[in-house]
Amino acid sequence: MSDDLSIQLHWQRVEPELKPGKFSNEHLVQFDDTHELRVDSAPDWGGKAGNTNPEQALAAALSSCHMMTFLALAAKVGWPVASYYDHAVAYLGKNPKGQMSVTRIDLNPVVRFDTGFTVEAEKLAEMQDRAHRYCFIANTLADSVEVNVN
Repeated sequence: MSDDLSIQLHWQRVEPELKPGKFSNEHLVQFDDTHELRVDSAPDWGGKAGNTNPEQALAAALSSCHMMTFLALAAKVGWPVASYYDHAVAYLGKNPKGQMSVTRIDLNPVVRFDTGFTVEAEKLAEMQDRAHRYCFIANTLADSVEVNVN
């Protein structure tokens, strides 16, 4: 398998001891040796608000994958997409086993086309549905994704 799909993660304890609730989860994630992201627990779990948390990163991965899949499909049928915006929201809760998990991620994509080009709302919804079905990340997450076409 290629390293193109890998990351490097580094965490170092800064406290004298590792005690429950008394240590920082802040760490670095490196992508392709070119950039890094400071990651922490979500603020509700004691993390710093200025850092990315794994739940946000999961929503970002899904949103990004969905967009790239949508753009590939739109290009195949000749839709001149000018811009794409999404506000993805991850929700925490308990799964059927009673474990904490990301129970749902909502995608709220807004697609704009070149001037003079329009697509019927039904056709746009169909294309978003296809993008969802073909997105690798969505397929990994199974039924916990909702796409709200705007």
